[in-house]
Amino acid sequence: MIKETKLMNKSFLIAGAVAAVTAILTSCGDKKAEAPNPASQPVPVNIYVVTPEKATYYDMYPGTVVAMNQVDIRAQTEGYVTGIFFKDGAHVIKGQKLYQIDVSKYQASVNQSKASIQVAEANLAQAQKDADRYIYLNEHDAVARQTLDHALTTLQNAKNQLAAAKQDAVKTQTDLNYSVIRAPFDGTIGISQVREGASVSPSTTILNTISTENPMAVDILINEKQIGRFLTLQQSKTTLADSVFTLQLPDNTMYNAVGQIYTMDRGVNPQTGSMTVRLTFPNLGSQLRAGMSPKVRVRNTDNQEQMIIPLKAVTEQMGEYFVYIKKDTAIAAPGTADNKKAPAPTVAPHAIQKKIVLGAVIADRVIVKSGLEIGDSVIVDGVQKLHDGSLVTLGAKK
Repeated sequence: MIKETKLMNKSFLIAGAVAAVTAILTSCGDKKAEAPNPASQPVPVNIYVVTPEKATYYDMYPGTVVAMNQVDIRAQTEGYVTGIFFKDGAHVIKGQKLYQIDVSKYQASVNQSKASIQVAEANLAQAQKDADRYIYLNEHDAVARQTLDHALTTLQNAKNQLAAAKQDAVKTQTDLNYSVIRAPFDGTIGISQVREGASVSPSTTILNTISTENPMAVDILINEKQIGRFLTLQQSKTTLADSVFTLQLPDNTMYNAVGQIYTMDRGVNPQTGSMTVRLTFPNLGSQLRAGMSPKVRVRNTDNQEQMIIPLKAVTEQMGEYFVYIKKDTAIAAPGTADNKKAPAPTVAPHAIQKKIVLGAVIADRVIVKSGLEIGDSVIVDGVQKLHDGSLVTLGAKK
């Protein structure tokens, strides 16, 4: 019995040893079959070496086209519109007849005023004769002093009545004149807001709008930090190139004329920290219309060299901008067991993330204001596969 037990224990030991050896062999086999970790593989990239260069670029500002002179045409008299003497949207000249408001009652008032003047003139003539007569009689003590005083008072009243009649005639003639509305200056008139037969009221009813058409103004808003730059542009406008101010129309085509600074507003808006700058442009073919929203391109006049990199190298995170640069990092080799001298360290290129501040975009490139140094190797291809510290392998320089 004891002998059988020993044999069984020996069998179990042999089986356990065989199982352990099998597990070890299996484990070794699994390690040999394990795929390499992709994160440890170098990412193939291309680089761009930062070098200083001069750049021509434009700052873009939203603009609003406004007329240099624009007024609303309002009625100055009350009545019905009896005539419209222009075509909507046409060019009109100063003094041209535009509207006529019913003149019948104003003409009647003018006629009445003229008649009142005639009556006042006749009364004045009679009063003058009476006064002259009583003055003569008074000189010969042939009339009472009171009678002369009454005659002189009547004469003065007659003069005052004539003056009042003449003033009333001026008023009625002015009303009559206002019943015919004329263009205040040369310009383009809009679409009429009233038609014949419409009732209009003084100073409240807008009949139309007229504006000058050449040149046209374009207003932009600038930050208060840019005031110095625009003051320099305004003061040096005779020496700068003609292409400093250009327009990009709403359909994204370029306007075939250049502008200049007309004026800058008197102060800064304390709520927004901005100031209005008004530019003027010739209106070629009446392309510029009041209310349009083109973009004003202001050419950079700074001749200093800039750091410019491909735009595709830039990544954005939470409103901040970053690039990866290639950095060669030395990796020390492990030492030997017999204390012999360790092999020389190996150099492995890594991707290092840097935060940058961007300037103007120039086509497919962008100016970097800060965050990089001349000579940095910026990674431009393979950026999507990188993280800070990734191993990289180099392709061709861009």
